[in-house]
Amino acid sequence: MAAILEAHGETDLSDLSAHALEEMREAALALRAVFAAANTSEAASLLNDLLARYAHPPRLTTHGDTSGWHLHVDGHDDGPWGAWLLTSTCLALAVLLADRQALPGGLCASPSCRKPFVDLGGGSPQRYCTPRCASRERVAAHRRAKRAHPVQ
Repeated sequence: MAAILEAHGETDLSDLSAHALEEMREAALALRAVFAAANTSEAASLLNDLLARYAHPPRLTTHGDTSGWHLHVDGHDDGPWGAWLLTSTCLALAVLLADRQALPGGLCASPSCRKPFVDLGGGSPQRYCTPRCASRERVAAHRRAKRAHPVQ
């Protein structure tokens, strides 16, 4: 987790403990319901509930000039990692839903995967988390079809 956070610009990971990782796991589980939403109304309702429960008033920050100006809705810059993950993800997903008037993501359609993904638009609605999952499912479907209808 530290490597992922560092790759995305986080510089102070001194408080990234086992407890913080557990908080982030719990936040991810709460967010999973948004990705599993059947429609935009359900996703918006779930996001509104999470934002009402956990978010603070939005504020602009640069993290002391280490990044450009951006919005935060967590309590403060050195708040718990789980709260940061939950509130910042809710804010990003809410912006995507409002901008696109579509679901901000989903769960991978592969029964063996079901990982959440963000859909940034730009074509057909996304069904799989990665091209690799989509290819694996296409190959599996092709093989099933060949077994069901062998060439004589």
